[in-house]
Amino acid sequence: MVVQLIAGICIVILVLLQHGQGADAGAGFGAGASGTVFGARGATTALSRATAIFAAIFMLNSVALTYLSTRTHEHQTTILDLAGQTHASTKAPAATSAPQNAPAPAKPSGSGAPPQK
Repeated sequence: MVVQLIAGICIVILVLLQHGQGADAGAGFGAGASGTVFGARGATTALSRATAIFAAIFMLNSVALTYLSTRTHEHQTTILDLAGQTHASTKAPAATSAPQNAPAPAKPSGSGAPPQK
Protein backbone atom coordinates (compact mmCIF):
# COMPACT_ATOMS: atom_id res chain seq x y z
CA MET A 1 0.00 0.00 0.00
CA VAL A 2 2.98 2.28 0.56
CA VAL A 3 4.06 1.78 -3.06
CA GLN A 4 0.53 2.64 -4.19
CA LEU A 5 0.55 5.85 -2.16
CA ILE A 6 3.97 6.93 -3.41
CA ALA A 7 3.09 6.18 -7.03
CA GLY A 8 -0.16 8.14 -6.76
CA ILE A 9 1.55 11.17 -5.24
CA CYS A 10 4.29 11.08 -7.90
CA ILE A 11 1.70 10.95 -10.69
CA VAL A 12 -0.11 13.97 -9.30
CA ILE A 13 3.11 15.95 -8.94
CA LEU A 14 4.34 15.03 -12.43
CA VAL A 15 1.03 15.94 -14.06
CA LEU A 16 1.02 19.30 -12.29
CA LEU A 17 4.59 20.00 -13.44
CA GLN A 18 3.80 19.42 -17.11
CA HIS A 19 2.78 22.19 -19.46
CA GLY A 20 -0.73 22.31 -20.78
CA GLN A 21 -1.63 22.02 -24.47
CA GLY A 22 -1.94 25.78 -24.92
CA ALA A 23 1.23 26.74 -23.05
CA ASP A 24 3.45 26.44 -26.15
CA ALA A 25 1.23 28.73 -28.23
CA GLY A 26 1.55 31.51 -25.64
CA ALA A 27 5.31 31.05 -25.46
CA GLY A 28 5.58 31.54 -29.22
CA PHE A 29 4.29 35.11 -28.87
CA GLY A 30 6.69 36.02 -26.07
CA ALA A 31 4.41 35.19 -23.14
CA GLY A 32 7.10 33.25 -21.27
CA ALA A 33 10.24 31.24 -21.56
CA SER A 34 9.16 27.76 -22.63
CA GLY A 35 12.49 26.03 -22.29
CA THR A 36 14.33 27.57 -19.39
CA VAL A 37 15.17 24.42 -17.39
CA PHE A 38 15.10 21.34 -19.62
CA GLY A 39 15.27 22.93 -23.06
CA ALA A 40 12.44 23.45 -25.50
CA ARG A 41 11.49 19.77 -25.82
CA GLY A 42 13.42 17.98 -23.05
CA ALA A 43 11.00 18.65 -20.19
CA THR A 44 8.01 17.25 -22.02
CA THR A 45 9.80 14.02 -22.89
CA ALA A 46 11.29 13.41 -19.44
CA LEU A 47 8.14 14.33 -17.51
CA SER A 48 5.84 12.34 -19.79
CA ARG A 49 8.11 9.28 -19.56
CA ALA A 50 8.22 9.52 -15.78
CA THR A 51 4.43 9.91 -15.68
CA ALA A 52 4.00 6.83 -17.89
CA ILE A 53 6.36 4.80 -15.68
CA PHE A 54 4.60 5.77 -12.47
CA ALA A 55 1.20 5.15 -14.10
CA ALA A 56 2.33 1.63 -15.06
CA ILE A 57 3.60 1.02 -11.51
CA PHE A 58 0.31 2.31 -10.12
CA MET A 59 -1.80 0.07 -12.38
CA LEU A 60 0.28 -3.08 -11.82
CA ASN A 61 0.29 -2.47 -8.08
CA SER A 62 -3.50 -2.00 -8.14
CA VAL A 63 -3.93 -5.37 -9.85
CA ALA A 64 -1.53 -7.02 -7.38
CA LEU A 65 -3.31 -5.53 -4.35
CA THR A 66 -6.68 -6.63 -5.72
CA TYR A 67 -5.40 -10.18 -6.23
CA LEU A 68 -3.91 -10.33 -2.75
CA SER A 69 -7.06 -9.00 -1.10
CA THR A 70 -9.39 -11.50 -2.81
CA ARG A 71 -7.21 -14.57 -2.29
CA THR A 72 -8.82 -16.86 0.29
CA HIS A 73 -6.94 -18.07 3.31
CA GLU A 74 -7.80 -21.05 5.48
CA HIS A 75 -7.58 -19.07 8.71
CA GLN A 76 -8.69 -15.70 7.46
CA THR A 77 -10.25 -13.53 10.16
CA THR A 78 -11.63 -10.03 9.94
CA ILE A 79 -12.01 -7.33 12.53
CA LEU A 80 -15.72 -8.15 12.80
CA ASP A 81 -14.92 -11.82 13.48
CA LEU A 82 -12.54 -10.82 16.25
CA ALA A 83 -15.07 -8.40 17.74
CA GLY A 84 -17.72 -11.14 17.78
CA GLN A 85 -15.36 -13.54 19.54
CA THR A 86 -14.41 -11.07 22.25
CA HIS A 87 -18.06 -10.07 22.76
CA ALA A 88 -19.12 -13.72 23.15
CA SER A 89 -16.28 -14.52 25.55
CA THR A 90 -17.04 -11.56 27.85
CA LYS A 91 -20.69 -12.52 28.40
CA ALA A 92 -21.38 -13.77 31.92
CA PRO A 93 -23.24 -17.09 32.25
CA ALA A 94 -26.91 -16.78 33.11
CA ALA A 95 -27.50 -17.01 36.85
CA THR A 96 -30.26 -19.34 38.07
CA SER A 97 -32.36 -17.88 40.85
CA ALA A 98 -34.65 -20.85 41.56
CA PRO A 99 -33.35 -24.01 43.23
CA GLN A 100 -33.28 -27.12 41.08
CA ASN A 101 -35.78 -29.12 43.21
CA ALA A 102 -38.39 -26.35 43.44
CA PRO A 103 -41.66 -26.79 41.52
CA ALA A 104 -42.15 -24.73 38.38
CA PRO A 105 -44.29 -21.59 38.81
CA ALA A 106 -47.88 -21.78 37.56
CA LYS A 107 -48.50 -20.31 34.14
CA PRO A 108 -51.02 -17.45 34.00
CA SER A 109 -53.98 -17.92 31.67
CA GLY A 110 -53.64 -16.15 28.36
CA SER A 111 -57.13 -14.55 28.21
CA GLY A 112 -56.97 -12.70 31.50
CA ALA A 113 -60.50 -13.91 32.47
CA PRO A 114 -61.11 -16.00 35.60
CA PRO A 115 -61.34 -19.78 35.03
CA GLN A 116 -64.89 -21.05 34.27
CA LYS A 117 -66.71 -23.65 36.40
